[in-house]
Amino acid sequence: MVDIHHHLLPGLDDGSTNLETSIAMARMAAEDGITHIVATPHANHRYPFDRAHNDEMLQTLREALVREGISITLGSGCDFHLSYDNIQDARVHPQRYSINRKQYLLIELPDHGIAPQIEDSFYELRLAGITLILTHPERNPTLQNNPERLKLWVQQGMLLQVTTSSVLGQMGTAAEKMAHKLLSDRWVHFLATDAHNLTRRPPKMRAAFDMVSSRYGAAYAQSICVDNPLAAFEGREMPPLEEPRHLFEPEARPSFLKRLFGATSH
Repeated sequence: MVDIHHHLLPGLDDGSTNLETSIAMARMAAEDGITHIVATPHANHRYPFDRAHNDEMLQTLREALVREGISITLGSGCDFHLSYDNIQDARVHPQRYSINRKQYLLIELPDHGIAPQIEDSFYELRLAGITLILTHPERNPTLQNNPERLKLWVQQGMLLQVTTSSVLGQMGTAAEKMAHKLLSDRWVHFLATDAHNLTRRPPKMRAAFDMVSSRYGAAYAQSICVDNPLAAFEGREMPPLEEPRHLFEPEARPSFLKRLFGATSH
């Protein structure tokens, strides 16, 4: 399995706190069946993003994993916050933030309140040659309350990454419900751990893989846990995707009488 969202690098954000923890997280991931990890520290106002420094840390971690006999292929990227400064810099230097300096970029939304003009930001990033992957939409309260907005973005080509813990019900009922709705409709393109530590948010995918395989089919589990994330890791075109359900269906219109009485009631 390939994990494209993982806060593995030590001391950069609210993920791993030191090299020893990073090694332990990589060992846990490998034992769970994960073969590739993209280290994706936050890039926001709280955690400044320095790609050159991160790459040096990544190489240090690679060497440590070799010494420890842990077989994991590491890549780099970030959890990209859609701030004005980030967007302007990414337009000029898109590979500074993307997965392995290729075309795929993980983007995160604010927890509360999504600006009406955010689609303009998506457009600007796409013009820079970036393929957008929206992280954990199932955990966003605004999208939980207004899934039609997410539907529009997927219609426009947005790729979605859902968190394994959400699938397993460990991120709350609302996140679990939305995760399974997205999976059922085949709108999910990636599962990833969004791992931060060894306990509350661990680097494990197997249980979620098995659940998706059981409920939605082995081929779909393979697609979102192996094939699609490996394509993103390597910077390749996405493999053929299963046809999404209920994505381009027209909205149900109210009946004539309902519209009539609704209008007269005003």
